[in-house]
Amino acid sequence: MTSHHATTDEPDGLPAAAHPVLIVEDEAGTREAFASLLELWGYPVATAANGEEALQLLNGGLEPCVILLDLVMPEKNGAQFRRAQLDDPRLAAIPVIVSSGRHDAKARAAQLGAVACVQKPVNFREVLRLLERYRPQS
Repeated sequence: MTSHHATTDEPDGLPAAAHPVLIVEDEAGTREAFASLLELWGYPVATAANGEEALQLLNGGLEPCVILLDLVMPEKNGAQFRRAQLDDPRLAAIPVIVSSGRHDAKARAAQLGAVACVQKPVNFREVLRLLERYRPQS
């Protein structure tokens, strides 16, 4: 489990104190690419390698503005994570964007009550557009 915090102030960037985007992705290269790109755009981020790590972070007090969630992961997959998230009143309202290479990703995301789904390989501009749309405005 790694955690990153943005230190740059890019145009349209968020203040360092803003709630992070939680990236839940088992593939380290993809996880780190998402984190680096989001940090470049001024988003603070936190990362988890699976749903179990993500729940540990959330139960430890992490308050993300949005969760970017892979579906296929070891230990606790995206669907199992999402069910646990929805069962916890403190976590249920956090918007989830599914990021998956599954052929049925959009249908699964809808079944899980995700606000959006991006198909892998990911169009990063689409991810940024979705984050702008779904992160709470202060």
